Amino acid sequence: MSALVPYPLLTASLLMMWVLLNGLSVGQVVLGGIIALAASLAMAALQPVKPRIRRWDMIPPLALIVLADILRSNIAVAGIILQGRRHARTSGFVMIPLELRDRTALAVLACIITSTPGTAWVEYHAGNGMLRIHVLDLIDQQAWIELIKRRYERRLMEIFE
Repeated sequence: MSALVPYPLLTASLLMMWVLLNGLSVGQVVLGGIIALAASLAMAALQPVKPRIRRWDMIPPLALIVLADILRSNIAVAGIILQGRRHARTSGFVMIPLELRDRTALAVLACIITSTPGTAWVEYHAGNGMLRIHVLDLIDQQAWIELIKRRYERRLMEIFE
């Protein structure tokens, strides 16, 4: 079974996303299944290291936190845009020392930071574990460091390391 569907979770997720985006019909399920299977086989050809998830039960709380943060950030960025130039905003870069070393966890952290409006993952130095992010409305660098480490890094370390 693993040779036919090397990444069953990926295949099922892609099929589900395809059906949600295109509607439920026999044709869409067949087409989505073919595309999902092809993507799974392409992923197997790349031979990535399969992530080892140690705490599956920690994923839903992290997902809820990320969704809440994305919603909150959308509202904050919309407020900044709608206020225009009335309030001076200072954007800047923040260097965050990370203890996180798992490549999959770092990729998930990159997705979280980049998908949250007002922040962007800029670079990561594997040698010293320093992460540089850009923040649209930078008031307190230490608060950003603590936020990333407490809300995301700690949970990702529990899940992956």
